[in-house]
Amino acid sequence: MAPRAYWKGYLKLSLVSCPVALFPASSEREKISFHQINKKTGNRIKYRKVDAETGDEVDSSDIVKGYEVGKGEYVEIELEAIAIESKRTIEIDEFVPKKEIDELYLNSPYYIVPDGEVGQQAFAVIREAIRKEGMVALARVVFTSREHVMAVEPRGKGLLGITLRYPYEVRKEDEYFDEIEDEKIPKDMADLAAHIVETKAGHFKPEKFQDHYEEALKEVLKKKQAGEKIEVPKQREPAKVISLMDALRRSVQAERGGGASGKNDRRATSRRRVSKKSARSSARQKRAS
Repeated sequence: MAPRAYWKGYLKLSLVSCPVALFPASSEREKISFHQINKKTGNRIKYRKVDAETGDEVDSSDIVKGYEVGKGEYVEIELEAIAIESKRTIEIDEFVPKKEIDELYLNSPYYIVPDGEVGQQAFAVIREAIRKEGMVALARVVFTSREHVMAVEPRGKGLLGITLRYPYEVRKEDEYFDEIEDEKIPKDMADLAAHIVETKAGHFKPEKFQDHYEEALKEVLKKKQAGEKIEVPKQREPAKVISLMDALRRSVQAERGGGASGKNDRRATSRRRVSKKSARSSARQKRAS
């Protein structure tokens, strides 16, 4: 069965437009989810909407939106009165270099495809125009009763649209980073750390990602269904505190011992170079003492 479109409308570039459909590019449905049940009866738990003061159950037709302006004081809001007019259009406003888009602003990804046979050529024209310029289109679209800014770029035969956060939704990094002290890092420590990074260098391969928690959940469910006893794993003892320099050296040794075959000569040369630097640093420390 073909996936159901999340939204349908038109993609518009100036006077050129075509019918399109949006599909979420990510999903949480594949993850294991749970229901709350009564431990004594095994029955599902259901919730009722009740008045916080009277305790009486409230019918859905009597529930409205309210904005708290004071303790226990609310202003009733009719959202229909402020709903933005939806033109059912992804309207491209401008084009920007992709590298200028801060990752913090990236929100939810969507696949954009032509909707039906009509407009296939117009869709291809818009897609290839964006591809040729090597830019990202910034567009406006209304869904879920809100207007969103969307970054649109070619992806294969289709388009990828990623909704962007507004500036007021992004927290300022200064609030978190300002109190971090400027540490002076000794050269031998920096060399060892750089060596560890180099030995772990690779390529982005998401197919290698493992969701260990999800796998553990599946294993527990399998045992439960088979009537097997579930044992809670023992917690590991906290690691012994060692100096930062020792930790770096042990990390380098661990990488040497556990490295996979087929490492390139550049990494081998780097290991010899760092080893010599570390040895010289240790000799200097001994002479100084």
